[in-house]
Amino acid sequence: MFKAELKAETLKGLVNIISTLVDEVKFSVTAEGMSLKAVDPAHVAMIELMLGKDAFKSFEADEVELGFDLDKVKDVLKLASSGDTIVMEQDSERGRLVFKVGNITRRMNLLDTANMSTPKVPEMPLKAFAELPAADFQRGIKASESISDHIILVMDTDIFQLRCEGDTDSAELSLESSDSVKIETPARVVSTYPLDYFSNLMKAIPAETVMRVEMDTNFPVKVVFGIADGAGVVRYLLAPRIEND
Repeated sequence: MFKAELKAETLKGLVNIISTLVDEVKFSVTAEGMSLKAVDPAHVAMIELMLGKDAFKSFEADEVELGFDLDKVKDVLKLASSGDTIVMEQDSERGRLVFKVGNITRRMNLLDTANMSTPKVPEMPLKAFAELPAADFQRGIKASESISDHIILVMDTDIFQLRCEGDTDSAELSLESSDSVKIETPARVVSTYPLDYFSNLMKAIPAETVMRVEMDTNFPVKVVFGIADGAGVVRYLLAPRIEND
């Protein structure tokens, strides 16, 4: 059994973030909320999302797995106006999820989760981190998009940098420790990452979000940020691009 009511903008935010990596996803639902783990088809990036029941206006659930086609959920979201709430209810007899938006009812088949794996999130002792406004990182990504297909992240004592170097042009975002930027690293760390993954992710994160970036030299980068007014959290892992000598 699953029945929940939430703001349309909350559901839209979730779908936008998840769909940067996958089109189909399996949610694990308990009485305390919903969670998922998913890897993109190229096995370059992974997302782990947890959404507590406090993110919903109402939430009733038994332990169940629900398979969503995110493109169909996007169609439902097109029916919602700003300020609307959406009711979701499982029809277990027909294997469907029923959405109610105002006076419209939309029914869709749930995906079979039997063959949808749950990836294991690797444990990594990343030694450096920075906490910064998403708006700053978004500007750095935007400045890089016409220059190259990869970016370089650097953390050093009291400074965080996003660099992009092309054949003729370059761009650089430099942030120093301040009231809005916190940096901690025992030594200089630097890694290269594919730009398109970061570009898609940052377009889905609200500019006012405070994000935590954890990294180490030639290790995956972990981006952590809150959602649904703090009632949920997203952890995003992206593999580094290792340059061959």
